[in-house]
Amino acid sequence: MAALSKSIPHNCYEIGHTWHPSCRVSFLQITGGALEESLKIYAPLYLIAAILRKRKLDYYLHKLLPEILQSASFLTANGALYMAFFCILRRGLLTIYMANLATETLFRMGVARGTITTLRNGEVLLFCITAAMYMFFFRCKDGLKGFTFSALRFIVGKEEIPTHSFSPEAAYAKVEQKREQHEEKPRRMNMIGLVRTFVDSICKHGPRHRCCKHYEDNCISYCIKGFIRMFSVGYLIQCCLRIPSAFRHLFTQPSRLLSLFYNKENFQLGAFLGSFVSIYKGTSCFLRWIRNLDDELHAIIAGFLAGISMMFYKSTTISMYLASKLVETMYFKGIEAGKVPYFPHADTIIYSISTAICFQAAVMEVQTLRPSYWKFLLRLTKGKFAVMNRKVLDVFGTGASKHFQDFIPRLDPRYTTVTPELPTEFS
Repeated sequence: MAALSKSIPHNCYEIGHTWHPSCRVSFLQITGGALEESLKIYAPLYLIAAILRKRKLDYYLHKLLPEILQSASFLTANGALYMAFFCILRRGLLTIYMANLATETLFRMGVARGTITTLRNGEVLLFCITAAMYMFFFRCKDGLKGFTFSALRFIVGKEEIPTHSFSPEAAYAKVEQKREQHEEKPRRMNMIGLVRTFVDSICKHGPRHRCCKHYEDNCISYCIKGFIRMFSVGYLIQCCLRIPSAFRHLFTQPSRLLSLFYNKENFQLGAFLGSFVSIYKGTSCFLRWIRNLDDELHAIIAGFLAGISMMFYKSTTISMYLASKLVETMYFKGIEAGKVPYFPHADTIIYSISTAICFQAAVMEVQTLRPSYWKFLLRLTKGKFAVMNRKVLDVFGTGASKHFQDFIPRLDPRYTTVTPELPTEFS
């Protein structure tokens, strides 16, 4: 730890923006690259969201562009201002080192207390716990609101919500009406129609408990249809995510278009979402059968078991994000109940601290950073984050140049305080 108290004589050009000696030019280059990538990310994102939400023409004319620019400027500031303050602080890199010290100290404290250990399939276990709590809040009256509630209702269906605005008699009437319509109009024999006919033929006379609210289906078909529906959604989502990269190689490698439909990740995400829904619904139905009642507590067991579906699509990112959102939800519930104090601008403070830690890792110890986030930083800065002179930072004992052993920046001696090391080909 004593190494962290050492100082280095190098200036910001020798360490940070090694590609250009001017702080101003480097800042503008980082800003331009970050803005370009931010617009590429947010423009299609907001456009797709507007289409899915069926926004009116007024939104596209007056609100779409400002929302895109607002989010893009926010993300641009992350990359641009970091480099700006890197230059403003010059050799006073105390903030970076203190963040490193705090992170390492917290980690050592956790290990000493036995609270931090490596656990196999830990992301799956975390997701199981998170899913159990989310589904419990989903089943409780006023447990979840807004987008989270709408998203879960879309995934598992409104049948799992304990309160409905329609009575069982009205539901049965709707079912009979639909059956009559199907009898009058022949079903179109497309792929979806064939699958639905097949499922109906298998599960036509299956059982359904009186507490179950899926009036159109028995418990077996209810679970099977849930799996097919969300498997299709997951498969299509993964296909859409791969479209930009596939069309980029449309003329150079046409065969790559086949991977758009026959990629393993497509089926993994589909299996994850499909099995989550089917396990949750199946467990809920099973508990209604054995307990002869519909209880919100069933959601805890069903949600936990459904979380095992992440074995098909392991993702620490998803688990951590949902867990953090769950903590946020519980925090605001505590505020509403008057049991937890409200801290103004807490989100800004937490974000600032988190960004400082992530950027510290990106400079001082890239090996501890999530690979996907490191790739994002490279994309955001047009690769500039990778050309920092990390060898001079090895004196602090964090292994800063561990993955950059072969990189030596070509520095102009006129702007350096220490005679620069020449690249191998010039030495």
